[in-house]
Amino acid sequence: MDVCEVEFMAEKELVTVIPNFSLDKVYLIGGDLGPFNPGLPVEVPLWLAINLKQRQKCRIVPPVWMDVEKLEAIRDEERKEATFTPMPSPHYMEVTKLLLNHASDNIPKADEIRTLVKDTWDTRIAKLRLSADSFVREQEAHAKLDNLTLMEINTIGTFLTESLNHMYKLRTNLQAPEEGQSQDY
Repeated sequence: MDVCEVEFMAEKELVTVIPNFSLDKVYLIGGDLGPFNPGLPVEVPLWLAINLKQRQKCRIVPPVWMDVEKLEAIRDEERKEATFTPMPSPHYMEVTKLLLNHASDNIPKADEIRTLVKDTWDTRIAKLRLSADSFVREQEAHAKLDNLTLMEINTIGTFLTESLNHMYKLRTNLQAPEEGQSQDY
């Protein structure tokens, strides 16, 4: 899966917007949206919230977890624990990136939030690399990695599968060939 595909999936997450226009309920394949009334909050997919924001038709309300104090607690917990801790959203990184790129004026302390999410991401990726390194070094057959997000899995997936393929090839080449077979080097 490509990073763009993961981001596309993240755009389906619901966020709250406060529209500045009136519109009856909109019927879409993915579900009904609205009605939209000026000043009344309504939940919409992230893709629509960004589109409305770009057209200056709404103000985006940041998700509840997108708060400096909550993100500091999440970052500190992630640094303290040896295992992966649950994230506030399965697409926390993508949602943060999209909201800060398109609606930073609607998010209080946007720069601090960006830094905290990046710190959390870096901590989790470092843990993931250590886990993958240990997995490969100890020649394990399977691993259990709870609380990973799709983007984190996508980040390490190619590396891990290629590593396992190389290990398999090395192991099969180290086994003694049967009589009558030649070993290619």
